[in-house]
Amino acid sequence: MNQIKHLDNKDLKEKINFECETGNYHTFCPISCVAWLYQKIEDSFFLVIGTKTCGYFLQNALGVMIFAEPRYAMAELEEGDISAQLSDYEELKRLCLQVKRDRNPSVIFWIGTCTTEIIKMDLEGIAPKLEAEISLPIVVARANGLDYAFTQGEDTVLAALAQRPNAKQPENQLEKVISPDKDYIEHIPLILFGSIPDPVVNQLTLELKKQGIRVSGWLPSKRYTELPLINEGNYVCGVNPYLSRTATTLMRRRKCKLIGAPFPIGPDGTRAWLEKICTVFGIEPKGLQERENEIWEKLKYYVSLIDGKSVFFMGDNLLEISLARFLIRSGMIVFEIGIPYMDKRYQGAELQLLQKTCKEKNIPIPIIIEKPDNYNQVDRIRDMKPDLVITGMAHANPLEARGINTKWSVEFTFAQIHGFTNAIEVLELVTRPLRRNQKLEKIGSQLYTDRR
Repeated sequence: MNQIKHLDNKDLKEKINFECETGNYHTFCPISCVAWLYQKIEDSFFLVIGTKTCGYFLQNALGVMIFAEPRYAMAELEEGDISAQLSDYEELKRLCLQVKRDRNPSVIFWIGTCTTEIIKMDLEGIAPKLEAEISLPIVVARANGLDYAFTQGEDTVLAALAQRPNAKQPENQLEKVISPDKDYIEHIPLILFGSIPDPVVNQLTLELKKQGIRVSGWLPSKRYTELPLINEGNYVCGVNPYLSRTATTLMRRRKCKLIGAPFPIGPDGTRAWLEKICTVFGIEPKGLQERENEIWEKLKYYVSLIDGKSVFFMGDNLLEISLARFLIRSGMIVFEIGIPYMDKRYQGAELQLLQKTCKEKNIPIPIIIEKPDNYNQVDRIRDMKPDLVITGMAHANPLEARGINTKWSVEFTFAQIHGFTNAIEVLELVTRPLRRNQKLEKIGSQLYTDRR
């Protein structure tokens, strides 16, 4: 754990007020990660092994018609499977051979569910033997509802990918990136992890190129066959706050060095992320202050709408700390940050940036509540009367019925929010309910005037 020695948990505990309640995890099921991962890894096929309930959830959450031929499917467990009357190996072999014949993927992901956990289906034991028999890579990820947040489904899949051995090993494991291209300096390979859309991948890769840093690869890559070589001593850095399991796997199993940086969400977070990577490689960052100022200038209209407004995070997708920090920098008042699970080591740099932001804005650091009790939260929302509540879909309509503006937190998961140019997408989502209300008030006042 010496790679993350710089994260001082005692210091965080002294300055940030952490509390823990005993509420339920009101969140999507992590198997929903299939929704964005099957689109990201273009030569993959996802086989979700579960019950009818899982199938109904995927059907409703993903909303893909059967004739669209999506690259995922349900392996529906029946009574014979659960009572062990049928052979798990033979049934999965039959399905995988059908997938191979019909879709010809480069890899099949088996996504475990609550049911496979309960009946103790040995997916990890079956996969290597079946993989050898059908000559097709099989990756097992237990993205079940026992996790804290639905975004941790991606974390489970990427951690499983990170454990896959490299196709080949270079002679020198610490081989440096040597390129005749004068745009790059010589440095130890850097691998970034986190599933984000390809345009955002290109943007972040280009921002690092401007600093002379070459990205050796992304986990996950666009195609399974293009996964980066991961070797001992390589540097790795995450782009999403919910990938602590992947970070741990890369450090412990692959002996990589984790760059503990804030996450590239908002112009302030993106600049801090780039500066941290530059510092690790001994590079003096160039033009980042000007780049950040340029983005803030473009965000002026949206910042004017939320300046002085208050927001309350109920907690849903583990993006809460990064979003709160960016909104505080934009002038909002954050009453409370609810979060299903807080990994203080992996999010240590983000917490430090939150502290720094609050200090510079001369405002108190908002309270952070793990496992928030939703009944208590509703009481606090009633007392505090925030201008906006960022919440899961389960609570949005009930809160709207009580006259409280809400925004679905799941929208931030699917939107392009990383990097300098996408900061506007965050504020577009945050201000939408406020702008809608302004328009409704304007329409209402016009109707009143016309009637008079």
